[in-house]
Amino acid sequence: MKIEVQSFMQKKIIYSLLAFLFISVSYKGQRHEIGVQMGMSNLIGDIGRTNYVLQKPVLRNIADYGIPFYLGALYRMNFNPYQTVRLNVGYSHIQFIDAVAKETYRRNRRLWGTNSIIEADLIFEYNFFPVNDEQKGLLSPYIFGGIGGLLANTTKVNFVNDFKRDGGGNALAPTNGQDFETTETYVSGKQLAVAIPFGVGLKYKFNYNWALFGEFMFRPTFSDSIDYSVIDDKSVKQTYNKDIVVAGTTKSILQESPYREVAEARAKAFLENRQIGNINSKDWVNSVTLGLSYSFGRPPCYCGQ
Repeated sequence: MKIEVQSFMQKKIIYSLLAFLFISVSYKGQRHEIGVQMGMSNLIGDIGRTNYVLQKPVLRNIADYGIPFYLGALYRMNFNPYQTVRLNVGYSHIQFIDAVAKETYRRNRRLWGTNSIIEADLIFEYNFFPVNDEQKGLLSPYIFGGIGGLLANTTKVNFVNDFKRDGGGNALAPTNGQDFETTETYVSGKQLAVAIPFGVGLKYKFNYNWALFGEFMFRPTFSDSIDYSVIDDKSVKQTYNKDIVVAGTTKSILQESPYREVAEARAKAFLENRQIGNINSKDWVNSVTLGLSYSFGRPPCYCGQ
């Protein structure tokens, strides 16, 4: 009797494992979905408008401002009729212009800028109705959230520390801690910022394989320099003229105390005076888009549903 019970339990375990494998394979065979999105992106930062979505674009001076837009592609893996994992890649051009802001202090300040951003997001979607099931058509709202990365233009600054010169252009050794020159040079560069995309959408499936969808996506970032209002520490470089070096080395005497501390203090003061707005408030890059997608691959089984 004991042997029969053990045999029964072994068979039950084997059947359970086979069932688990079958379900796993069937989930791997879920329907795939590819699509494209188009729309408009905008910035919420320290310069320009402050409404989170549907910012009215400025279409004058296109040569300077450009046209704000979003263009992207996506891939969805529909694990069941309600749940989806999605990969987004996209390109945004954003404009931020104080002259059209609601706040008087921003309009009087009249700063402006643009940025071009490449982004990639890994997102989980939840549909309120089984829009990914086998049916000719269905309409469902959905919510989503995930993690992403943004590659944006940024401003870098190089602080050049140099000796004062005599009439012949020869370097003069500093006679006190302040007796040298520091000048700044701006350089364009790139920055990589982490974002937390989330939002809501509405998906309409039609003709079995096709779907139209529209969504609001919000992307709070961990950067405050997408609008160039702040220059991050990693975008700051100090260089020192080496016409006069420390004896026995190739190091400029300006890299030694007390000159180095003075150079760093000058750079810090310059960066603080240049800062705009609240440095503790990070930038958001938000998008309003419409999309079209096509489903293909093995029809969903959704075993165990």
